[in-house]
Amino acid sequence: MDGPLNLYSAVALAASDTAKGKGVFVLMNDDIFAARDVTKAINIHTDAFASQWGALGTLVEGKPYWFRNVAKRFNNSSEFNIENIQGDTLPLVQIVYGSGNMLPDAYLAYAKAGAKAIIHAGTGNGSVANYIVPTLNQLQQQGVQIIRSSRVPQGFVLRNAEQPDDKYGWVVAHGLNPQKAKLLAALALTKTKDPKELQRIFWEY
Repeated sequence: MDGPLNLYSAVALAASDTAKGKGVFVLMNDDIFAARDVTKAINIHTDAFASQWGALGTLVEGKPYWFRNVAKRFNNSSEFNIENIQGDTLPLVQIVYGSGNMLPDAYLAYAKAGAKAIIHAGTGNGSVANYIVPTLNQLQQQGVQIIRSSRVPQGFVLRNAEQPDDKYGWVVAHGLNPQKAKLLAALALTKTKDPKELQRIFWEY
């Protein structure tokens, strides 16, 4: 049901009084997803979007039916005001994907290019190879925030598992994939450079 019907359904959802105050949505194939949770899961099918936490509801004959709400902060409950942030002034954040036989060069190059934070998209629980840890700690000490995410499409990254995040001053992206962690990190860095505060933001949003 890709195309015009999706557009019609999206307008019907936006016009519904029951949608007010529930946040930003992605509506595809009559499934209502929270924009925070949803991701494109496949590129060759019309039902391309999915959320590991499931849909918020569904649209039937132009009427939304709800089954859950978003637990994270958004809209008026947010501490961020996008009107005060210009897109070209957001801090630079880059992603490095974990793999076997990694080299530290990518992290160092991004830091040299001015990255204020690096998202490490690790295997499993955002794992970091032991031989990469010294490089990340060096960058952390230089003021580059290290944020552990996972390249695995479902689940979330546990703090102080795999690596002692408290000891190193690293942040975990929790349930955000690397791409979304990059966006939140850039936004969070307009408020703070304190790893503890950055972690709070990743817990709450």
